[in-house]
Amino acid sequence: MAIKQKGNRTKQPTGKISLGKKIGGFSQQIVVALVIFMALTWGYSFFEQKKATPTIPLSEFASLVLQKQITSISIEGDNVTAIKIDKTTVKSMKESNSSVLETLRSYGVSTSTLASTTVTVRSERGLSFWGSIIPIILPILFLAFMIWWLARGIKGANMQALSFGQSRAKIIYPDDTKERVTFKDVAGAKEAKEELAEIVEFLRNPKKFIDIGAQIPKGVLLMGAPGTGKTLLARAVAGEAGVPFFHLSGSEFEEMFVGVGASRVRDLFDMAKKSSPAIIFIDEIDAVGRARSTNIGGQGEGREQTLNQILVEMDGFEQSINLIVMAATNRPDVLDPALLRPGRFDRRVTLDLPDRSEREAILQVHVKVKPLAEDVNLKVIAERTPGFSGADLYSLMNEGAILAAREERKSVAQFDLIRSIEKVMLGPERKSHVLTPHEKKITAYHEAGHALVASCLPDADPVHKISIIARGHAGGYTLKLPLDERRLMSRATFLDDIAMSLGGYVAEKEIFGDITTGPSNDLQVATGMARKMVTKYGMSTLGPVALSDEIERNFFAQKEYSEMYGEKIDDEVKRIMEEALGRARKIIIDRRDVLVVIAEELMRVENIEREEFETILIAHGITPKRKEEVV
Repeated sequence: MAIKQKGNRTKQPTGKISLGKKIGGFSQQIVVALVIFMALTWGYSFFEQKKATPTIPLSEFASLVLQKQITSISIEGDNVTAIKIDKTTVKSMKESNSSVLETLRSYGVSTSTLASTTVTVRSERGLSFWGSIIPIILPILFLAFMIWWLARGIKGANMQALSFGQSRAKIIYPDDTKERVTFKDVAGAKEAKEELAEIVEFLRNPKKFIDIGAQIPKGVLLMGAPGTGKTLLARAVAGEAGVPFFHLSGSEFEEMFVGVGASRVRDLFDMAKKSSPAIIFIDEIDAVGRARSTNIGGQGEGREQTLNQILVEMDGFEQSINLIVMAATNRPDVLDPALLRPGRFDRRVTLDLPDRSEREAILQVHVKVKPLAEDVNLKVIAERTPGFSGADLYSLMNEGAILAAREERKSVAQFDLIRSIEKVMLGPERKSHVLTPHEKKITAYHEAGHALVASCLPDADPVHKISIIARGHAGGYTLKLPLDERRLMSRATFLDDIAMSLGGYVAEKEIFGDITTGPSNDLQVATGMARKMVTKYGMSTLGPVALSDEIERNFFAQKEYSEMYGEKIDDEVKRIMEEALGRARKIIIDRRDVLVVIAEELMRVENIEREEFETILIAHGITPKRKEEVV
């Protein structure tokens, strides 16, 4: 697999709970309440059963006295309590208008029989205040608690349903030192920061602009590839200006109900106006800001209402309100034209991928909290990472720290960062993916074919590493990096890259007489490159004509060119591919001895770095590419 290096956002949890979860929680509350009630009822009845003293008829009580089974008698009102010889207690009831002695005499119990029994008479006690009130209050309190607990679940579900139209923006206040970001925390993007410095100055001192009749744009659109720092830069503007920062994603406006998004837009702008001066930041605005269609049928009606409300709110700013709306997208081509007209998002800031010096500055920011070994050279890392975004560089440094910690080391070494580059590009090594000897040989010749063709073509980038260790979906890879940063690609560079991509395909066919599924990705990359040369860049015999664009189109949209031109495009792509295949085949055949040496060395060591590879080339009369040779 030929790898040519191409030239983080985290979101805070909102803390909101969905309606489904609320209702589910309410059902659980009902079940828990019933279980608690049943447990209390069972416990109370069990306690009463254990506490209850058996009550016997008075005749039986008298019989026990005659049998001298009673040791003491306690009389309290009409209640008679006796303790038997076996220490058990029994109760009975006497007649209200007669004494116990009279009642017992009627059953034949004499005074002499009672002489050996202790008789105690106590005055009848009424219930105390708390004794009378607690049995009434406790059940009422318990029922009130259960009603409140269940009602809380219902209220939460209802409030969640009623809060659909409320904004879910996350707010960062200027006094929040942990979350505050300034321009010092954003490395690179010099031109973008200079452009946004005007916004900061307006938020700090609006009177200076208003007095001279100047109006700062209400909307700022940040455009750039994913990971280039659009969100970070927007936060830095708020941090520099010292104003509240309202942050949410474009997808957070939408719900299952039509009109919710528009309501949330109104609520968001109302909140921001109360905190003015402030910044509203809408990330991934293309989720709601796509060009409105004329399709009939109601599809996307909610999204269009949300977009219309954003347009209305941005038109309704008063000049005295210091409110700036910032948005970010990596698809500016799909935005509705009404969003981009003057008075709305008329200030557009493009963030490109960082160049070598900017990458080094970004790495310097990320290593502030990481202990580095003495051999770390961030300049070398920056040179080996063309096409990396700021998010990629953050991931690279993080992966380097993880590798060092995994190996029980206290500092991050250069070797950790070098390994992290490949891990970020291709994924972790798949050491468990063991190749058979024959597969290993095929992979070695495949990667050797890429490297050899790249080294013999004048406009191909030099090879920095060859490996037959599987990473991600690749069984092996050839890493080539440009000698210098470049923004423009020439036709000769494209043709050499296509030929290099076909080097593995040719090597397999020439050495083994057959091909495998290994070159599938190489063929896709090469064919896509050839088609862009024809349809987009005008680098073919069809002339300077663009036959396709990057705008997303309807599935049923008609092509921009006729069937005749479609055939010409296919023929031209085929011609470019065949010419590149012929160039790669000539190099493989002419330099077959070098191909064998590279493949055998790969089978032996599995990885070949640039220095070792150039030694092989020099030994066979091939001059490696040097920086001074590139014009």
